[in-house]
Amino acid sequence: MTCVYYDHFGPAAKVLTLGNIPAPAPQQGEVTVRLAVSGVNPSDIKARAGSRPGVLKPAFPHVIPHSDGAGVIEAVGANVDPARIGERVWIWNGQWQRAFGTAATHITLPAEQAVRMPASMSFETGAILGIPGLTAAEAVFGAGDVSGQTLMISGGGGTVGFLAVQLAVWAGAKVIATCSPRDMDRVSAAGAHHVFDYRSDTLADDIITANDGAPVDRILEVEFGVNIGTNADIIKPYGTIAAYGSQIDMTPTLPFGPLLFKAATIDIILIYLLPLLERHERITRLHDAFAAGALKCPVVQVYPLADCAKAHDAVLAGQRTGAILLDCS
Repeated sequence: MTCVYYDHFGPAAKVLTLGNIPAPAPQQGEVTVRLAVSGVNPSDIKARAGSRPGVLKPAFPHVIPHSDGAGVIEAVGANVDPARIGERVWIWNGQWQRAFGTAATHITLPAEQAVRMPASMSFETGAILGIPGLTAAEAVFGAGDVSGQTLMISGGGGTVGFLAVQLAVWAGAKVIATCSPRDMDRVSAAGAHHVFDYRSDTLADDIITANDGAPVDRILEVEFGVNIGTNADIIKPYGTIAAYGSQIDMTPTLPFGPLLFKAATIDIILIYLLPLLERHERITRLHDAFAAGALKCPVVQVYPLADCAKAHDAVLAGQRTGAILLDCS
């Protein structure tokens, strides 16, 4: 199989190598997927760069990056229904605690990690559901149905936030979102009922006013450390702050008093660890929203597999209005 791999940390152009290695044959309970596209996420960039504290070298001699992707099952191992050969699937956790991810023409992995795609779903959409889609679904539905609730979605212009806006609106929630001025029209078009500039000096008051003077039920937070003060002000008693990121401030100081007197729950989300039962429920939500025409997954650019380093740099640069993918065909 053709793949992109690295054996040490560093800048994308210096450490990512295009090469060919034998595709692992599927063992018991596994499938081999011929990949059409691979999804590139910020976590892939951090892993390749070696930016995680205390991690000095890759966990494996050669690492094929990326956990998301979509393609067609080409072979199955023992105890996997042969009828799955030819099935169109999307991938989750492709490279989580494994050496070989989806930046390749093939991937072999446990059969449960290859999810059958709806017939009308494109490979490009499927390749966005693993990390961004499931993170959005967990952030929205982690405590159950949200119909009739008010959700405040921080970073509504990002891929996860944009998907979360659509899921929450589809599920019957009132959605208040924050984003940059550039993304306001796009987030409003996705269904958000109120959209505010995340840099507003009156943001907490703006959000409370938009919710008819009441605090919000649930907050979906992409920058936990920076925004925890505002979140403590706007969350209702027994409300939940579902945080999936804190890139700007990874060691935040919490306003414990305001959070205490709200009896607020802080729910830290790492989608890689989601138990299988809950994961299946979130997958169902994603597929149902897609079937209802309520979930659009924008793609800003698709790079050739050989240009994986350029794709990593594009994700690192930020300011995107959609996903970055690799063409693995």
